[in-house]
Order: sequence, then C-alpha cells, then structure tokens
Amino acid sequence: MYDSFKRRINYLRVSVTDRCNLRCTYCMPAEGVKMLSHADILTYEEIFEVIQMAVSMGIDKVRITGGEPLVRKGIVEFIGRVAGIRGIKDLGLTTNGILLEEFALALAGAGLQRINISLDTLDPVKYRQLTRGGKLTSVLKGIDAALKAGLEPVKINCVIQNSSDEPDARAVRKFCLAAGLEARFIHQMNLGEGCFTIVENGHGGDCRHCNRLRLTANGKIKPCLFSDLEFDIRTLGIKNAIEAATGMKPEKGTSNSSDFFHNIGG
Repeated sequence: MYDSFKRRINYLRVSVTDRCNLRCTYCMPAEGVKMLSHADILTYEEIFEVIQMAVSMGIDKVRITGGEPLVRKGIVEFIGRVAGIRGIKDLGLTTNGILLEEFALALAGAGLQRINISLDTLDPVKYRQLTRGGKLTSVLKGIDAALKAGLEPVKINCVIQNSSDEPDARAVRKFCLAAGLEARFIHQMNLGEGCFTIVENGHGGDCRHCNRLRLTANGKIKPCLFSDLEFDIRTLGIKNAIEAATGMKPEKGTSNSSDFFHNIGG
C-alpha cells in the first residue's frame, strides 16, 4: 500500500487494551482516566481479522501495544494466532516490563520475535514516582527474562525531557551497553499541542518516511498519531477503513485532541 505522498505503508501498530498497571506521569493523570467499556473494546477475533486483512493489503510488520498489552487475558494465545499469519515478517510487542518475567518465555514460544520495554530511569525511587507505584526490580527481571527467551534485539524505550544527556538517560544508556540492549530515546510528546521529535536511535516521529497505521482498542484505524483522523472498522468495514486511513494519511502530524497515549498505543 502507498499513501498519497508515495510512502509505502507496511506497519500496523495494534492496541489490544486501554488498561495499564502503571500510571506514568506523562501518560495519564494521577486519578486515572475513563476506561473504555468492555463492549467497546475489540474482541481478539475482531483484531485478528483486522490484522489478516491488513497483511493481505501489504502490511508485513505488526506491533502489539496497549495500554499495557500483558494485562489482557489470553495475550499469549493471541500472539500465537497472529504469528501464524503468512506474510508477517516482523512481529513485536511494546511493554512496560512489569509482567514480563512471567510472560517472556511463553511469548517467545508463541512466535513473538522481539520486544520493546519502557525504562526511563534506573533510580528505584524515581521510577516509583514516575510510574506512581511501579517496582523497578520487576522491570529489570523482565528484561533479563526477555534476553533469556531470545526476544532479541531487546530495545529499551527511554522517555526524556530535553536531552539524552540527562543523568537518567545516561544511566540507561550505560546499562543498555553493558547488557547488550538497544537504547532508544523518545522526547516527551504532547498530543494536544503537537509536540514531537524524531526518536533518537529509532524511526518514530520522522514524518517523511512514516510507514504506519494504528488500530485502537475500540476499533479505529488511525493514519497518524498526531491527527484526529480515524476510521471505524465496525462502521466502515475493515478494508474500507484501512483504505480510507491510507488515502487520507497526512503528510505531517499536527495535533491530536481526541486520544490519549494509553489508548492509542504510542
């Protein structure tokens, strides 16, 4: 598939839930946010049908996101089904790592190829403050489990305020070099204000070469993270929604006033 700016669209990010077991300060307010009703959230069968259709139309890279995807019951079995779709060359998952020690081996066995793990600091007190209660030791155990399970390359997503030379970011980089991990530094974004930059050591935020669509947990195909455009698969049908999103994908993101990071998959 190609959009109107001749960019090849071959990457689908799939949010399987808007739920999360953390309350990161840059993702949601302390009191949390209104969650989608279970009736609004796509079933695994619906998500599977979207991925199947997308692959038949040219998608060959799929990433499972949330919220936190590992909190959704049945995620390992679902990954196994997706891994069986012919045509997918790259199947990954993004997680905060809290539950990864429990799931890493099973995910690898189901066919997951690689994983991205969020880690903004190696200071356990700061980590608890940033995530409003998260335990850094759980994430570190999850990283170790991912490496042992062979989910490589294991990439670490580190959100930064201003620069990757910040003390916490430097510590994360040093940790990654020692452990054989790939560090990616993501400048803190603001959907409503349209603030984003290109990810350091990554491809996100580079509008000129953007190759992705997003499926939200409630069934909207979004052509751009920083846009209010969305196309409902339940209303339009899967193929029509994908074609509309591809055809109307903007040249460059501006702002998004209708979504939050917890329900769009980042």
